[in-house]
Amino acid sequence: MTMVMDASWRDWLQENLARGCSVESIVESMINGGFDKDVATAAVHALLAGQIPVYSRYEYDMCPVSTDRTIHAHDRAIYSVMRVERPQLIVFGNVLSAEECDQIIELSEGKLQRSTIVDSDTGRPEIIRNRTSEGTYFQLSETPLIDRIDRRISALMNWPLENGEGLQILRYRVGGEYRSHFDYFPPDQPGHAAHIARGGQRIATLVVYLNDVEGGGDTVFPEAGISISPRRGHAVYFRYFNNLGQLDPATKHAGAPVLAGEKWIMTKWMRRYRYSG
Repeated sequence: MTMVMDASWRDWLQENLARGCSVESIVESMINGGFDKDVATAAVHALLAGQIPVYSRYEYDMCPVSTDRTIHAHDRAIYSVMRVERPQLIVFGNVLSAEECDQIIELSEGKLQRSTIVDSDTGRPEIIRNRTSEGTYFQLSETPLIDRIDRRISALMNWPLENGEGLQILRYRVGGEYRSHFDYFPPDQPGHAAHIARGGQRIATLVVYLNDVEGGGDTVFPEAGISISPRRGHAVYFRYFNNLGQLDPATKHAGAPVLAGEKWIMTKWMRRYRYSG
């Protein structure tokens, strides 16, 4: 007998994924409940990746971030500089102090490695010409400083701390760039399945600028006609996963080439569920 996925089972799936249960344990429970293994596996992965195909027309719903001009995020008052409705994008000021920016750069400099992307077919990290930067990561709440910043960003993005990936730090030298890309994992690409299984789809990004760039290095959203210049302590937030499970293609963006000096940024990606990276 092959069972049909009704609303009660979908609610059960959603609840257990939100609790952080593993894909394997959920599939096993569904099999014990009468589901075919392939049907159960497909249902879990569909919820993790987003239920509606990328090509569906994206519907803009309410953004979880506060609409207040000043947001008291954990330990710091952060103010909005600019808001855009489509795509859902906010530029913030005063996200990090100048001292915090310098501390993050100092902690990162000695462990930078050439940046990679996730190969869409194999899921393995790959170095490509489209992304010319060096980077490193910090585990969630790895140090008192990182813990404070992680909690601040969680409050600012209004999303659970445990759903966040570790902070990524990147340095771009002159000529360094990251050509147009999405931050979410396109669910139709097989190489992303393992990454999506560790917390579901990415839902939103916050990019924090750690220094003032002498020339170039803007964050560009070509479909929206928006270009954001790096400014130390400022950040740009953008959301690309709505409550229907759709993904917003208008959030395709690029890091323009650095023309003079260096560009340092810190990135936080939030997942739909608890992240187990």
